[in-house]
Amino acid sequence: GKTTTIKMLLNLIPRDGGSMERAKEVSAGYSPETPYFHPFLTGREVLEFCGGLQGIPKEQLRQEIPNLLQRAGLEDSSTKVKHYSKGMLQRLALAQALLGDPEFLILDEPTAGLDPGERVRFRNFISEFSHDRIVLISTHIVSDIEYIATRNAIMKAGKIVDIGTTDELVKEIEGKVWTCSVPDGDLSSYEMRLRVINQRGEDNGQVSIRYLSETPEISGAVAVSPRLEDLYLWYFPQENLEGEGK
Repeated sequence: GKTTTIKMLLNLIPRDGGSMERAKEVSAGYSPETPYFHPFLTGREVLEFCGGLQGIPKEQLRQEIPNLLQRAGLEDSSTKVKHYSKGMLQRLALAQALLGDPEFLILDEPTAGLDPGERVRFRNFISEFSHDRIVLISTHIVSDIEYIATRNAIMKAGKIVDIGTTDELVKEIEGKVWTCSVPDGDLSSYEMRLRVINQRGEDNGQVSIRYLSETPEISGAVAVSPRLEDLYLWYFPQENLEGEGK
């Protein structure tokens, strides 16, 4: 329901029920989940074209575009979009969303498919531009927003099930995240009865596991500080962590 909600906010699709209220009219920039640009244009030409569609004056574009390309690391004006990597395309999509200096920036799955280095670079890019505007990020990659978002909303089956700051949300599962070491040969039995969310092999035939449970369940298990990813998996037990072990 995340992308559908975004498209309704932008009036790209109509609502078939419910209501939506706007406190005031604001200018908005949008980066879609799968951005597409004409492959034979350069990044500069893409921004000139998109800016023209928005009705941004040419003189304003001449001032904005070089700055946006430089900050996005796309200042090589001769490279065609067809030669862009996934990360470069995502950064170009963010640059076009920032044309006209919008007050409200909407990013749909901006780091999907990026390698770890590009994800870090993109997160920093987003943080840089979020100081003086509202930024709405839709993502299922929780680690990408854990340290940059000031407020989070969790959507499940089309409904908001929780909302708050990262600190407020993770407090809800304090005492429900555990870690311990178990024999490698016993791992499958633990996985059958526990919600193991991470595992890491050790040199002594043991496996370190991290799991979710109301009670310790395993003798010697230690409660650990929860993360936003733990909360996500508490709500979505069928999902797997992207990180180490799983």
